[in-house]
Amino acid sequence: MKWLLPSIVIVLLIFQQPFCTCSSSSDLFETWCQQNGKKYSSEQERMYRFKVFEENYAYITEHNSKGNSSYTLGLNAYSDLTHHEFRNSFLGLSSSANDFIRLKGRGSGSSATGVLSDVDAPSSLDWRDKGAVTNVKNQGSCGACWSFSATGAIEGINKITTGSLVSLSEQELIDCDRSYNQGCGGGLMDYAFEFVIKNGGIDTEKDYPFREREGTCNKNKLQRRVVTIDGYTDIPQNDEDTLLKAVATQPVSVGICGSARAFQSYSKGIFTGPCPTSLDHAVLIVGYGSENGFDYWIIKNSWGTSWGINGYIHMQRNSGNQEGICGVNKLASYPTKTNPNPPTPPAPGPSRCSTFTSCGQGETCCCGLKFLGICLSWKCCGLDSAVCCKDGRHCCPQDYPICDTSRNLCLKRMSNATIVQQPQKEPFTGKFGGLIYPF
Repeated sequence: MKWLLPSIVIVLLIFQQPFCTCSSSSDLFETWCQQNGKKYSSEQERMYRFKVFEENYAYITEHNSKGNSSYTLGLNAYSDLTHHEFRNSFLGLSSSANDFIRLKGRGSGSSATGVLSDVDAPSSLDWRDKGAVTNVKNQGSCGACWSFSATGAIEGINKITTGSLVSLSEQELIDCDRSYNQGCGGGLMDYAFEFVIKNGGIDTEKDYPFREREGTCNKNKLQRRVVTIDGYTDIPQNDEDTLLKAVATQPVSVGICGSARAFQSYSKGIFTGPCPTSLDHAVLIVGYGSENGFDYWIIKNSWGTSWGINGYIHMQRNSGNQEGICGVNKLASYPTKTNPNPPTPPAPGPSRCSTFTSCGQGETCCCGLKFLGICLSWKCCGLDSAVCCKDGRHCCPQDYPICDTSRNLCLKRMSNATIVQQPQKEPFTGKFGGLIYPF
């Protein structure tokens, strides 16, 4: 047991004090890989990631050694990515967000001017303490931060209005809200609010879970309108006083610039920049406070709990910059709700295949043996709304509806007529059998 103590001490020092020099960079990288479950496809890739890791660690160490900053940087799950890779993979506010602001093309949302004039904001507030914030989520490499910001705001007002905290489906927005938003390619929260209003509600995260990629809209899930909103309100651009009053009433969606290099490695403290104000990321303000002379926003991100303060960042407010740190005052809005939610839709029951045969919830009836157009034997595919292959032995997910039984693949045809193989990471129920699913 004696050998355990030095190892434990090293690990604690590494992850509690990112600027320590308690280990060689190669040992530090090895410990970091184990901590984050990192495995690489080749030795060349590993060496390249090690070099990137060293560069990021040097940047972190340099920042923390200055000692005059209000925030600290640290290693996290993104420390083997170049800043360019990080920006390209983990943001996702629509590239038209800044034009959207300039043109004031903010849909049919009402303005907060006058609506919040009578709000008396307390000196500090945290909606997490009031049970109005769900757990931190992780958008992964899908650039759909806009959907996480939008669902977070709807989750908050639903809790405040009904007393029930329900985690809502980002995947429904990603798959189905395609009039203006672009799934993992970016979007805007106002458009997401409009989609939920027009659809008459939104499904739960549990029923329509996040898959870290775009898919075909599940029309059955689209009809499960568990939580509704009545409208949404836009906060005037660069009006920090009104933004504060809005946050005093509920969690608020905002756009920020998330591409400052320090943002990638933020660990704790009050973030004061430097940071551009050109918007490229969407987050959720869930409260505010003050510490050591700095006023700050409490912001929920969608990069998982290994980033920041267990997934949160404290970002300076009242900075003297009209646009706010990282442009946080430029694009803010929140959903409104006065009406109750519709009755909870019944859980889907068994799927009836024939008079004497049925399949369970989340399964699809497929014919295993057909004669003269009549199915003589039914089988159950362990996928919801699946496509049954003609061989009577396999099925494919609805997102990849083309059966290639000779190669054991599920495919889909893109607009340019190319055939794309289904990713193997798709989380399916039932027995996994290559990329074709045997009954």
